[in-house]
Amino acid sequence: MKKSLSSTLFWIAISLLGAAALGGIALNRGEPVNALWFVAAAGCTYALAYRFYAAWIAAKVLCVDTSRATPAERLDNGHDFVPTNRWVVFGHHFAAIAGPGPLVGPTLAAQFGYLPGTLWILIGAVLGGCVQDMVTLFFSTRRNGRSLGQMARDELGAIGGIAALIATLLIMIILIAVLGLVVVNAMKHSPWATSTIAATIPVAILVGLYMRNIRPGRVLEGSLLGVVLLLLAVAGGGWIDHHPGLRALFDHPALPLAWMVIIYGFAAAILPVWLLLAPRDYLSTYMKLGTVILLALAIVLMQPTVKMPALTQFIDGSGPIFGGKLFPFAFIVIACGAISGFHALISSGTTPKLLANERDIRMIGYGGMALESFVAIMAMIAATVLDPGVFFAINSPAGVVGKEAATAVATISSWGFPVTIEQMNLLAQQMGEATLFARTGGAPSLAVGMASIFGSAFGQNLIALWYHFAIMFEAVFILTTLDAGTRVGRFMLQDMLGNIWPKLGQTSWYPSILLSSGIIVAAWGYFLYIGVIDPNGGINILWPLFGISNQILAAIALSVATGILIKSGKLKQAWITGLPLTWLVIITSSAAWEKLTSNDVRVGFLAAANNLSSKLAAGTLPPEKAAVAPTLIFNLHLDAALALFFVSLLWLIVLDMLRICARHLNGKPVPPLSETPHQATQLEEAWQRD
Repeated sequence: MKKSLSSTLFWIAISLLGAAALGGIALNRGEPVNALWFVAAAGCTYALAYRFYAAWIAAKVLCVDTSRATPAERLDNGHDFVPTNRWVVFGHHFAAIAGPGPLVGPTLAAQFGYLPGTLWILIGAVLGGCVQDMVTLFFSTRRNGRSLGQMARDELGAIGGIAALIATLLIMIILIAVLGLVVVNAMKHSPWATSTIAATIPVAILVGLYMRNIRPGRVLEGSLLGVVLLLLAVAGGGWIDHHPGLRALFDHPALPLAWMVIIYGFAAAILPVWLLLAPRDYLSTYMKLGTVILLALAIVLMQPTVKMPALTQFIDGSGPIFGGKLFPFAFIVIACGAISGFHALISSGTTPKLLANERDIRMIGYGGMALESFVAIMAMIAATVLDPGVFFAINSPAGVVGKEAATAVATISSWGFPVTIEQMNLLAQQMGEATLFARTGGAPSLAVGMASIFGSAFGQNLIALWYHFAIMFEAVFILTTLDAGTRVGRFMLQDMLGNIWPKLGQTSWYPSILLSSGIIVAAWGYFLYIGVIDPNGGINILWPLFGISNQILAAIALSVATGILIKSGKLKQAWITGLPLTWLVIITSSAAWEKLTSNDVRVGFLAAANNLSSKLAAGTLPPEKAAVAPTLIFNLHLDAALALFFVSLLWLIVLDMLRICARHLNGKPVPPLSETPHQATQLEEAWQRD
């Protein structure tokens, strides 16, 4: 009785603290807000949602069965299906889902102010993203670890399944291109950042060789070696930056860096997984979790003040970083921190093949996404503790604010966010950079914010080191998803090509590896090229398309889950996936409509293409813009076609799901549930002893 009372009082206290923190963030106007309230609001929200909402879904909706053997146990082959310790699986799952989205999305969305993004991250995650990850993981586990596309084909039939497979592959290509653009913008004319990021590749290869050939089984030794070498790479980058001869070797504009990223992506896709991909993922887990914990600790210690207002004038769609109004674009720009379709590929990919017991589904699926959402909150804090003028000077493209520093600061100051050339020059000098103007993509400004917090907490004299440590931290997030995404895309393409010629479907046949890898890398490399040559920095073209496509992929996953729930006799509980699905259909359809029909050249793809065509015909474009204008015009039309195609696929899948559900409810024949029969686990006793 005492334990029950104390538990009740504890959760009441958590609820009150969370409500007070959210109220302080949402209702405060005209006074500085302490960043500690963001941490408190996030922590309480995730704790309550995990303890009650996730537990209810697991117990009453999904009916998790701890006595049931998982595919990892039943199909254990020592290679793909392996019963694995839950903490190891959690680490793998988090490393796989935690790409740059929770870092970059909140940073870009901060142009609307801190409030909309923060609320969407918290509410979207606990009601949408965490639910999607958990239910997808559960349904895949009950179906021998089948992929999202396979589940769509099995449960919805050929129409929905084929549409889901096509959408998944094309969305993957857009995703990887945007990741490449972010890392290119972070390295552009930054020898320190470029040399540091380049060093992570041989470090990962060395660790892979060390743990496989030099000292097999010495995981701790390999881990320590990798972490130490990564930290030395950051320090070594500073030495290279101050060495005139070596500095020139790593000082490159965007286009050559894009080619380097493309070559790296191809190499990562064809090399053995143990040589580069696995050690990079492994090391990235340490870097990701360690840095996020360190950042949270620094925020608690220093309690910095959020300087960005709750709402800015840019909610009307006139924002300099990207065009579009608060609705629907705040919910598109912030994807991975709230809900991300990419996660569904992981939750129906490797993770269900490693689960030793169904009871871990809540911790790994719901808890893993909650942790990524917390990363997004950290990113929002790091972006909004900067002076707003500095934030916009870093993130606004030269095509919007002007190429010259004097023009840029005058434009930004006229918005009501004062900034000076001297302030920007001093900041660049402190960060060890030549300039911080127009460093679009979100990564540089996030690194500046992180460095400012770390510097205040752990030493201002090392602020340049902290900045480039943050750049490396972001690059580890990005490259992990870029190389893993390229390999997953290669597997998906091989599956499709195998229907044409079975030999091409053999994932280990080297000609097929080279062909499929080349096609995938060429596809996302082209979109990366689009972003690099864009005078407005590329983000305006690619990030909304990325956000729309990623949220469409999440809607596809929720459509499949909703269909399975209704076919399983859970109509009354289907709202847990049906509500977030409805919201995603609304925002993705609205965003696609805006991008297709808006007359605002900063929003509409076709409006921008027509405007550029008119200027090119009139001869009013500067020579450098006129040279790339035909390519940009074609690319804007291509983006419009892709947005229309993606949203059409989404509606096809949703309507197909509703058709199947209506037939089921009316007692008509539908594809049967593909859940595997119950088989008792033999690992239960060992599990209980653990």
